[in-house]
Amino acid sequence: MQEKFVKRRQRLVGPNGSTLKAIELLTKCYVLVQGQTVSVMGTHKGIKVVQRLVEDCMKNIHPVYHIKELMIKRELEKDPALVEENWERFLPQFKKRNVQRKARRAAIKKKSKSLFPPEQTPRKEDLLLESGEYFVTEEQKQMKKAKEVLEKREMRTAERKRERQQAFEPSAENSAKKRHAGTAESAGSAESASRDSISAIAERLQVRTKKGAKKSAGGAAHLL
Repeated sequence: MQEKFVKRRQRLVGPNGSTLKAIELLTKCYVLVQGQTVSVMGTHKGIKVVQRLVEDCMKNIHPVYHIKELMIKRELEKDPALVEENWERFLPQFKKRNVQRKARRAAIKKKSKSLFPPEQTPRKEDLLLESGEYFVTEEQKQMKKAKEVLEKREMRTAERKRERQQAFEPSAENSAKKRHAGTAESAGSAESASRDSISAIAERLQVRTKKGAKKSAGGAAHLL
């Protein structure tokens, strides 16, 4: 709220006091802005105009609109033919616009201050006492480190052996190719065997037909 008030007050004063000077010239009043107060000295009519202008400025209506209206009225007053007429048709009609405003920031949650101070962080010696390593001698510590180093070496050697064995093992593609070749060979041998069996059967049939023909020829000769 304080930021809004400061911006609107600055809007009333204008850059280098130009807006305030224009209001003074048009209303023929002396206007002073100080803190949260606006002081005005002048005629009754001029003070009413300045009051309306200041109140609208605090309601987020820019004072430039009122200044334009006052300038038009000042020019119309000079024309004697328009003194008794309605000036509404000459005055500018400003439409309200829905201006996108900045989203309100989420309220920062204040941390609840406890009456008691936070717990003290444990020291290195306290942690060693809890784990039981405080009473371990230097020799035991060195033995433990050496054991860990040996375990790591064994793990590395086992991994290297696995990698070497994988290099000698046949890959899945090669095994698939060998299987395909074996199935092709078995299919070829089966085809050749079937061909041999068919040719043998044909030869047997030919022999039988020849024997039958000879027997029939011998029987006919005997009858003659």
